[in-house]
Amino acid sequence: MRKTILFAAIAAFAMFPGACTAQNGNETSQSAQTTSAVSQQPLPGLLTQTDFTEVAARTIDAVVHIKTEMTKLTPLYQSFFGMIIDRGVQRQTYNAFGSGVIISSDGYIVTNNHVVQDAERLTVTLNDRRELPARIVGIDPATDLAVIKIEATGLRSIPFGNSDSARIGEPVLAIGNPFNLTSTVTAGIISAKARYMDIINNPGVESTIESFIQTDAAVNSGNSGGALVNGRAELIGINTAIASGNGYYTGYSFAIPSNIARKVTSDLRQYGAVQRGYLGVNVAEVTGELAAKLHLDQPRGIYVARVIPKCAADKAGIREGDVLLKVNNMEVNTYASMMEEVGLFNPGDNVDVVFLRDGKEHTVTLTLLNSQGNTQIVRK
Repeated sequence: MRKTILFAAIAAFAMFPGACTAQNGNETSQSAQTTSAVSQQPLPGLLTQTDFTEVAARTIDAVVHIKTEMTKLTPLYQSFFGMIIDRGVQRQTYNAFGSGVIISSDGYIVTNNHVVQDAERLTVTLNDRRELPARIVGIDPATDLAVIKIEATGLRSIPFGNSDSARIGEPVLAIGNPFNLTSTVTAGIISAKARYMDIINNPGVESTIESFIQTDAAVNSGNSGGALVNGRAELIGINTAIASGNGYYTGYSFAIPSNIARKVTSDLRQYGAVQRGYLGVNVAEVTGELAAKLHLDQPRGIYVARVIPKCAADKAGIREGDVLLKVNNMEVNTYASMMEEVGLFNPGDNVDVVFLRDGKEHTVTLTLLNSQGNTQIVRK
């Protein structure tokens, strides 16, 4: 059975290009993989399993259950002696469920956009079983993140960790409410980073950002918006999707990195809308075939297929055919990793970019612009 990517709740997404938005080029075939240097020195001792009991105790109270209520209008028909009579519409109330993570003691909560986007009423249940109404502070369909707020003080929260520092093979906990089983903890490891799944792709969303952390911690329906935490009890991801052919967990789950979540939640709280900077390029990942054509020693970097005139890259002198190697001193070898790094900055921020041209490395400092080609703050 073909595997599909499923959210823990149904979501609708969209994309539309702006003046300076960067998009993945059609030249991309398969993600370029780079092999990092691995020490050949023997390990000082056997690998030991992380004891997560203290981590769970410090974080479980900061993960909440979210109930959403929405009303839909459905046509109402009646059969009368073989004739179908239109009786108008009827209102039906639906409930959906998900998870969220308290990120401040005064009640700000991060969750997935697809958990709350159509909600007319939100109810948050804390781990101590208190039920509180919640309001939506802001949503960001481009990353599938949202911030909601409850009126409370003295709450347990989880501090953001640095998802860039998370390592493949590192033990993690997933905390959420699968199948309405509140306060559920599962364990696994980080299986991969910077996964681009192409699941936020419907018309209407401006330049989506997908750079998921992949884990084998069990995640199911209801886990969406829950916490992925490391052995230091830090939030390193927001659990979002699973890879499944049957709608249930079959071995893979995907979380939005905490560095993206930190940026998005900060912007939503401060401005009501995410401030997003763009390079202004169309790119392709460097495959083995493309690396050979470019005379590279190995597949690395991001190939610039097109530079959008009058945008950040163009003004900094980057040209079609260049290969981007680093953004803000972080290596970029996939479209997902490039979008993740650029997505951490605001329009008007200066970012160092290292690129390859004619076999020589160059470094430029460019000023990121928003999708309309300027540095103005966008407010809701």
